[in-house]
Amino acid sequence: MEDNSLAPISLNSLAQELKILGSEEVDLSLNVNNISYTLKLEPRVTLLDALREKLGLMGTKKACDRGECGACTILVNGRRINSCMTLAIMHIGAEITTIEGLAQDGKLHPMQTAFITHDAFQCGYCTSGQIVSAVGMILEESPKSEAEIREKMSGNLCRCGAYPNIIAAIRDVLEEMSDAAI
Repeated sequence: MEDNSLAPISLNSLAQELKILGSEEVDLSLNVNNISYTLKLEPRVTLLDALREKLGLMGTKKACDRGECGACTILVNGRRINSCMTLAIMHIGAEITTIEGLAQDGKLHPMQTAFITHDAFQCGYCTSGQIVSAVGMILEESPKSEAEIREKMSGNLCRCGAYPNIIAAIRDVLEEMSDAAI
């Protein structure tokens, strides 16, 4: 699972592979948090809805449902995406990581720990998207300044205004960079 590409899937190849007929449910397999799940979904189901409603992974939040707030941020092949803006069927064979997949062997990911240490949340609704986005940002390319952190995290909104603590948490992880990646 080292492939970090987000290679587009053509509709023709996808239709041939899955034998899609209108809105009928199709069988598909998703690799989420290193577990392979076989699901029966309509092709129009978003990845967010598949994660929450079919797999019960409620850490990924549904807020704006238009890709504007980032609460639904997950990693697909190590890159950040808004799961509300993509269809589940488009991610067959991809490595999907949600907030539930960041902790390993009962130990929180360093970014999760830093968010707790720096009290980087208030209501907490955006927190899972913020944490996953911060991990993805580091995987994509580590920011070199606080301004760059702010710019790269700009797709994740916090209505409570916990931004100073979020930035402090991310900076803390960057300083301990050796295990910031997943």
